[in-house]
Amino acid sequence: MWIQRRLASGCLAAVSVLALVACGGKSSTSTPNGSSAPGGSASASGVESNPGGDIPDSQAFVTFTDPAGQFTVTVPEGWAQTTTGTTTLFSDKYNSIALSTVAAGVAPTVESARSAELPKIQSTTTAFSAGKVAFTNRHAGTAVLLTYQAHSAPNTVTGKVALEAVERYEFWRAGHEVVLTLSAPVGSDNVDPWRKVTDSFAWRG
Repeated sequence: MWIQRRLASGCLAAVSVLALVACGGKSSTSTPNGSSAPGGSASASGVESNPGGDIPDSQAFVTFTDPAGQFTVTVPEGWAQTTTGTTTLFSDKYNSIALSTVAAGVAPTVESARSAELPKIQSTTTAFSAGKVAFTNRHAGTAVLLTYQAHSAPNTVTGKVALEAVERYEFWRAGHEVVLTLSAPVGSDNVDPWRKVTDSFAWRG
């Protein structure tokens, strides 16, 4: 039963995050996995009261190289990996890291994120609550950071959803944009691992 619940949680994270990444991408017109309800909704079973999401200090990390050879990034070792189109998702229960590449003729801005991307995300999620939109500096350079909260997709075993805190980083270089989206249950203490992941992002070539 524990294995079934773990796999179900990983699947719902994949459905939720892959869809969110797709709806926010500038050139995407549909969700990568074909889901028509990417954000999910709170079912009769309700919201998980304590889903847990802290990444342990002992977590090992490995380097992931984009199949197209555009970038590398450090991700937690042992997390389930799913690739759909140009999006790769790493997930463990309700925690997830999604990487999506899109063609973009111009670099994203705070204004474009506020006016175009947040409304798309809000329209495809439930319990949406906007956070900040700002430029932020990482080792790879300046990125646009969007933060918000929203429900995950329903767990296929329990029917419950988790309220998640999401950080979406948009990196751009020479017509190529990489969207790095990190999600975890609200209240999770993942400041250090999330910083490790986002600081590890590096363009190749």
